[in-house]
Amino acid sequence: MKSRKEDQLLRVIDQTNACYNECLFKKHECQVSYCRLWIDYPEDLNCTEIAVMKNDKLVLREVGERLKLTPSRIKQIEGEALKKLVKNLDESFNNS
Repeated sequence: MKSRKEDQLLRVIDQTNACYNECLFKKHECQVSYCRLWIDYPEDLNCTEIAVMKNDKLVLREVGERLKLTPSRIKQIEGEALKKLVKNLDESFNNS
């Protein structure tokens, strides 16, 4: 039996998939700014999922352009994320 949190998560995923599919099918810019995939970038229909599908890999400059961040700030965020990942992996292996 699913928990309440699992039900909420599944509803969010369903809503996100519906939003993404509608924008992709109709080829129009997403207007649902509260969607977790939404970005203010009309060239990619305002959707990060479509941006990834359309462009495959993005360089830091392209990510920064979409998020209105400088490449150096993107690099800082990437470094912080990698530190967290390494820390979590270390903790996982030490607890095994």
